[in-house]
Amino acid sequence: MFEGKSHIEGKETQAITARDFLTIGFRHSQLILNTFLGIFAVAVVIALLLPKMYEAQMKILVRHERAEPVVTPEREAPVQQPAQVSEEELQSEAELIRSRDLLGKVVVACNLLDSSGGSLWGNHQEDSDQKIARAVLKLEKDLTVQPIKLTNLISVSYKARDPQQTARVLNSIAGLYLEKHLAMHRAPGQFEFFHQQAQEYGKALAEAEEKLISFGREHGVVDPTLEKDINVRKLAEFAAEAKGAQAIIAETRQRMRTLESQLTAVPNRETTQVRTSDNPQLMQTMKSKLLELELKRTELLSKFEPTYRPVQEVEKQIAQTQAAITAAQNSPLRDETTDRDPTYEALRGELAKSRTELAAMEARATAMSSLIRTYRSENEQLDRQELLHQDMVRTAKANEENYLLYLRKAEEARISDALDRQRFSNVVVAQPAAVPYTPQARWVLVVLLGAMFAGVASVMVAIVVDRWDPSFRTPEEVESFLGAPVVAAIPKNLG
Repeated sequence: MFEGKSHIEGKETQAITARDFLTIGFRHSQLILNTFLGIFAVAVVIALLLPKMYEAQMKILVRHERAEPVVTPEREAPVQQPAQVSEEELQSEAELIRSRDLLGKVVVACNLLDSSGGSLWGNHQEDSDQKIARAVLKLEKDLTVQPIKLTNLISVSYKARDPQQTARVLNSIAGLYLEKHLAMHRAPGQFEFFHQQAQEYGKALAEAEEKLISFGREHGVVDPTLEKDINVRKLAEFAAEAKGAQAIIAETRQRMRTLESQLTAVPNRETTQVRTSDNPQLMQTMKSKLLELELKRTELLSKFEPTYRPVQEVEKQIAQTQAAITAAQNSPLRDETTDRDPTYEALRGELAKSRTELAAMEARATAMSSLIRTYRSENEQLDRQELLHQDMVRTAKANEENYLLYLRKAEEARISDALDRQRFSNVVVAQPAAVPYTPQARWVLVVLLGAMFAGVASVMVAIVVDRWDPSFRTPEEVESFLGAPVVAAIPKNLG
């Protein structure tokens, strides 16, 4: 056999294979066995000396049965459909359970300051805050909060030496957690805020309504918009009538000009009757005179000669009388009767009627124009009043809507506060903590861990011892070190 440091340096350059491990195991089997038994014995002793630990469990259910109130300016709050509880929500609730302030309250409520232990070299006169902080750290270490997969449950477990304490701590955590959950999921002072806003808008609404009443009393209008619509309709009617009157006036004037031209062409009188007859009185007189003259001629001829001068004068008078009678018979009397022309009279009456209608229409058009100006002036005034009235109506309407909105929101906040006081929330303790009467079987885990550690440690010790052993153990090592073949090898126990 050859021994030396150079051999160790040569061996370090060779890679260790599975066969080498097996060789090391067979070579140092006694060392591995002794090391394993020693460490395992220590683990068994530690498992037997460990104090008994009790673990209580609690399960919390997270759900979406109660919809959280949404503060919005809308009249109707948006409807919240129940949704599936997400993993993020479960993790958030778990972190809420593990929050330091909640655990600090649990430490104080369950009086965990005495069991928190202390530092051997620390200040024994530390203040209460430091004690609470150290107790919170220990509580965090002993507390396990874990969402259960594929469920809406959160598992909370706590282990301690006192079984009563485990249940008491978990129940205290459940109560404080429910309070914290309610506080975190609602805005404090909602009811007071909404109630105050409702009162303010109620006062504003009363003031706006009083302004509307005063406005109607001062301006003598109830609804400027309605009155303006009525005036606009009347104005449109009057404007239409005025245009119609102007059209009638133009038509009447044209008719009058036509009638006047027709009157100049039509005579004012016409012959209605023509009668021709003799003059009976004149004819009777002339015949009577002719008869007298003939009688006188006869009388004279009986006494005197035809050449007698008076006889000739009488004959001359008879001839004149006969000529006058003949002339009277040849030219009879003509009697013509005339009357007013009905066409002329009708045209003149129509002209007079047209003149009367023209005067009436001109007077009506003048009245319509005056009314149109009056209504336009009233409409301009109503426009200004309408703007003021609409502004006040909008203000009153906005105040009314806000008043009703905040009344509704205040009622919702009141209901939410009442539910909070009754602890109606989306989290509930599905399985409250019970006092565990059976301690944890921690010795099994300690023994298993001790066995595992003993096995690993014994193998590591064998490898280290083998690596630091300078002797040659196989012909291959000699050949590798000398660079020459080995002729024969003698076992160590035969040497």
